[in-house]
Parts: sequence; structure tokens; C-alpha cells
Amino acid sequence: MHRRPVPSPKARSLIASAVVSALLAGCGGDVSSTRTPVVVDGTVTIASASETPSFHPYSQFGLSLAPYAYDSLVSIAPGGGVVSALAERWRAGDTSARFTLRKGVTCSDGTTLTASAVARSLRYAGDPRNRLVGARTALPDVPFTVSADDAAREVSVRTASPYSFIVRTIGLLPVVCPAGLADPAALDRSTAGTGPYVLSGYTSGGPYVFTRRAGYAWGPRGAGNAAPGQPARIVVKVVPQEATVANLLLTGGVDIAMVTGPDRERLAGHGLTAVQVPTVVGLTFFNERSGRPLSDPVVRRALVGALDRKGLANVAIGGDGTPARHLTARDSLCHSDVATGNVPSSGAVRGLRAAGWTKNERGRLVGGGRPLRLRVLSSGDFGSTLPSVAELMAVMWRALGVDVDLVGESGNAVVHAMYGSGDFDVVVGSSPGPQLPAQLVPYFSGPPSSGELNFAHVTNPAYDRLVARALRSPGDTGCADWNRAAAALLRSADVLPVADGTSTVYGHRTTFRLAPGGRIVPTSIRLHR
Repeated sequence: MHRRPVPSPKARSLIASAVVSALLAGCGGDVSSTRTPVVVDGTVTIASASETPSFHPYSQFGLSLAPYAYDSLVSIAPGGGVVSALAERWRAGDTSARFTLRKGVTCSDGTTLTASAVARSLRYAGDPRNRLVGARTALPDVPFTVSADDAAREVSVRTASPYSFIVRTIGLLPVVCPAGLADPAALDRSTAGTGPYVLSGYTSGGPYVFTRRAGYAWGPRGAGNAAPGQPARIVVKVVPQEATVANLLLTGGVDIAMVTGPDRERLAGHGLTAVQVPTVVGLTFFNERSGRPLSDPVVRRALVGALDRKGLANVAIGGDGTPARHLTARDSLCHSDVATGNVPSSGAVRGLRAAGWTKNERGRLVGGGRPLRLRVLSSGDFGSTLPSVAELMAVMWRALGVDVDLVGESGNAVVHAMYGSGDFDVVVGSSPGPQLPAQLVPYFSGPPSSGELNFAHVTNPAYDRLVARALRSPGDTGCADWNRAAAALLRSADVLPVADGTSTVYGHRTTFRLAPGGRIVPTSIRLHR
């Protein structure tokens, strides 16, 4: 089997993932702000906050653009239910699932998609030797095998241990056609899928151009790509600054874009399509590597306990914010208030003295003859308010007696520190929040070795035990255990979600439907005059 090199560090991050959760399950909606006639065979320009260093659908950034050129076995309806895509029907148990493919599906090179081809793609994505980080964020965190019956058009999956969400993980993975698997390295700069569009042009730093395929008719619930108003071309334009994005939306320089910060205020009242995306703002990770100061749970709990969560939430939202209740967004499966009673409070600060941390004559915390010094990273690339959130955290921790090196970096530099150098103590990021609690498991469990997702080196036996129990329960019947597992992470201060918030996806004379995390459903786009 072809072995693909480990993706570059900038292509790996929960924070950058729109990414992680955009592929999963959940809901979205249509909001129309125009009744004007549609444009036939037009071009829709979509703003993206970050570059796409690889179009490989199993790389982290390639995953976010994959729906334009790739399909999955199933899709998710606006109400959250599973609907047909490449598979016309399916059935699943706690350790297995079987998908029956539609007839007549073809790849972008014209070849017919077979069950064997789908099975080969799933095996490639799930093979740990290929170290495909984007696929890892979407697939079950348990080994699985795949078989195929071409005559019956059936693809069968079996997991090595019970897994609650086989259909909502494996079933939602982009399927790569045989031509792409024959030369996986070429997928960095080309597409080889069954999707409604193909990559037809790109330049470094954007734009990225996708051109409509002819004859496509197997999207969600049999959707095609040739209805009146559906664009003939989709152009993805890289626009890092939200203020610039807002200006372009108002002038028609871009047709669709996500805005998360205060620029949303000036976009109101201009007749734009607007769809809200629940998010977790300020999802904060602590580096627990051996030798780092936050490997000590007493210190982590004290730092979290010293924070004014309401004040942080206000800064994160840019107004009257609500402290986050969970690690996942409000529309996710199993979401409930697990923060209350589990996030360390101010009483945790008293544990510092018992652990040997005292203030010196300069008012600085010292333990074992060494000052408590933290390197705190943030990036405006992940949300316009996040540097301010990190700054307020630093103010509160300095008042506690901590030396804080506050570092504002590019998104790529932060991801490199997380997955490469490990030179950080705290990272303040943001995430749409995955729709399935199981999607968080690789970030808080498992080996923290190179190429793995547990970049903060979290070890939490209570979390691992509760996750193992939750995975034996199908669907949402395991929610109680999933929420106990999340609570265990919060009690140990392994992670801190700052605020429940929303992002808004806007359309200029354009309507569309969203999948979770704000991903646009390509077949839903309609361009109006």
C-alpha cells in the first residue's frame, strides 16, 4: 500500500478545523433573503480564512473543501437524520454496518464506482501506516475492516470493538476513486472523486477553482448539480481578515463567507442571507508533557480556578457572553451543561501552597526554586477575539503571581507549536465543536507520539474508562456516559471551553444550506441576480 508522508504540522489542528467537525453529523438550514431570478451557469465566490496547502481529502485542510469534489456513503439532513448519498440504503449494529450503493455513480474520470473501489478507499483512509490526520479526525478511534460485494453493490464494515457511530463516521468519509488511490501524492493538487465539481485550477494562496461536472445525480437524497441557479463554477478565495470579508460581502466581491466577530453588526440590514452556526469560542488546551509546568494537575486546576469565566466569555463574544457549558456546540449530540460543578473554581488556587508553590519577594509564584512561567499562544486567524481572550487570561494569571509570555502567532505557527515543537503551555483556540462526542476522543486519549492527535499529552484514566463504556451504547443512549467523560476532563483541567457562541455564514444574492461546522452543501447553492 502506498505510504503517504505525514502531513505538515500546519495541516493538523482541532482549532483550524472548521475542519474537524465540518465532516460529521448534525444540522444546518436554508435562509433566503432574495426572491430575484436565479443566475444560470454563474460563478459563486466563497471566502476562506486560510490557505489550503493540500486538496487531499484526508488531509486536515483538504477535508474542508472535499465536499465540492467528493461524496460520502451517506449525508446528514437539516434535522440531523442520516440520508442517502452514494449509498441508497444501509443498516448498522454496534460492531458492523452494511451499505448498498446506488446504481450509475461515476468518478470524475468517467469510470463506474464499484463497491470494491469504495472499500479500497476506506481501507486506505483507515490504515494507520498512511498517517492521514484528516481522516483520523473523522473515522472511529477503533480498528475496522472493510469488505465488498460488487455484484450486490454492498460495502460491509466491521469494527474490532463496539462503536456507537459507525454510520455517522465511516459513512460520512469522502470516497476517493481508484485513479486517486493509484497516485495518492497527486491528490495534493488534483481531485479524484464522484462529487458535483472537480478542481480545475489553483494558485498558491488561492484562488481555488472548482468546475461543475456533467451528469451528476447522486448527492444527498439524490440531489443533482444542474438545477437553475446552481453555479457552473465555485471559486474559493483566501481572505484572512474579517473586516475585508465584510467589505467584500457588502460590495459583492464575495458571494458566501463566514464571519465570527463584531463585523457582523455592520452586515445586518443589507439583505444578506444569514445562517447561524453554533460554536465553542476559546477552546483552551494545556500542555501536559512531562517537564512542562502544566503537567501538574494542581497547577492546571489553580490556573483555571483563578479565571473569571464570565469576563472571558464577554470578551470572546464581544458583548454579553455565556460561559461554555460543554466541549461541543449547542446543536451537537449529547450536549448538556457539564461545566457547572466540574470546572475548577477559585478554591483550587489554595492547592498551590499545599503543592509547594509560594510567592517570592517580587510577588511571583515559585516552586522548587523556579518561577511559574507560561508560554500562552493565540492567533487571530482562528477568531478575531481570541488574542483578547488570551490577553485577559494572562492578566488574571499575572495577578496570581504567574510569569506569562503572551505570544500572538499566525495560525500555521500555532499549529506547528502544537504538533511540532511542543513549545507552548496554553493554546487558546476555537472550534465549531464536533457533532459526535466520540470525535473528541483522539485529542484527549491515546499515545501522544509524533503524528498523533493528542498533542497536549493528556492522560485521564477516568475519561478513558467512561469513553470505553459509552462506546458500547448505540447512538444517543450513551449520552450520560459521554457527558461524565467530558466532566472528567473539565475536573482535571485538561481543557477549558470559554464561551458558547455563534458564527454567521452570509450570502450575497446567494442561498445555500449548511452542514455542521458551517460547511456549505454544494448542491444547495443558488445564485440570484
